[in-house]
Amino acid sequence: MTSSPLTGQERDAAIAALLVGAVDLHCHSGPAVMPRILDHHDQLQEAAAAGFRAVVTKDHFYLGTPHAIILETLFPDLGTRMFSGIALNNASGGINPHAVDHAVKLGARIVWMPTLSAANHIAKMATEAKGFPKVAGALDPIPLTVLDANGRLTDDTLKVLDLVAAADVILAGGHLSAQELIVLFEEGQRRGLKKMMVNHPTYVIGCTDDDIRTLVSFGARMEHSICQFIPGRAKKFEPDYALHLIEVAGTKNTLFGSDLGLQGSARPIDGYQTFVGQMLDLGVAPDDITTMIARNGAEMLNLDGPVSSSEIGA
Repeated sequence: MTSSPLTGQERDAAIAALLVGAVDLHCHSGPAVMPRILDHHDQLQEAAAAGFRAVVTKDHFYLGTPHAIILETLFPDLGTRMFSGIALNNASGGINPHAVDHAVKLGARIVWMPTLSAANHIAKMATEAKGFPKVAGALDPIPLTVLDANGRLTDDTLKVLDLVAAADVILAGGHLSAQELIVLFEEGQRRGLKKMMVNHPTYVIGCTDDDIRTLVSFGARMEHSICQFIPGRAKKFEPDYALHLIEVAGTKNTLFGSDLGLQGSARPIDGYQTFVGQMLDLGVAPDDITTMIARNGAEMLNLDGPVSSSEIGA
């Protein structure tokens, strides 16, 4: 996985080349009730300027797919696709099959399980996630879980799994706990889901290395958040910890989404530039970086085949 470190202009050129064809599956652009440093239009323009193949905008409270469709229609010459999906928080009716059915029929590419409304997230707010941004004056969340009192998946959760499988879109774990995700994704595999993804498995979710290996065995990919490795308010880990996480899951099962857009952190494209530079400095091979920031995301979004070397400038 290692390659020789680069310096100066060679390093800058290598970073720029690696971003051509990249796919960001996790950008928090606005408008949003949580303050953001850029809107969806900004994100699309900046990603296009860097040569990204696609971006996904994520809001914790609303389906962003109509915004993405309109922006693609208004700016077809940018050459970067924009997608979105729905997070199954209280604002969407919780784990709501009707909301999912509508979302996938409209073109949503990701269904996120509860994030800010997840019982696990709410419990972690007092400890691990105590600095997580909040919406001022918001109603108190109603805790959500995919499990019933007997530890089995709820009927609505099973309906959501079937809808996602039929649409062949991504099921993302949101902020459910590792224990919930193991039950959820094992059943997802049984029901034919082809695209399952764990969001920031080592933050809030609580995945151990063994949990990651178990989830990968069900066909899930690990999506780590770039914001947690680069300077800014969301930094949680030193860059070399990413090497360990890549080794645990394997490059084919690892993605890096920006998870950027929040105040006090870098803009998404700047974040990718910093992170890719870190990976190059740590000796990660350019082709492995491409797999984790471009090829894997393109496959998850059902884009037309894997990213080729001619597309990424390798």
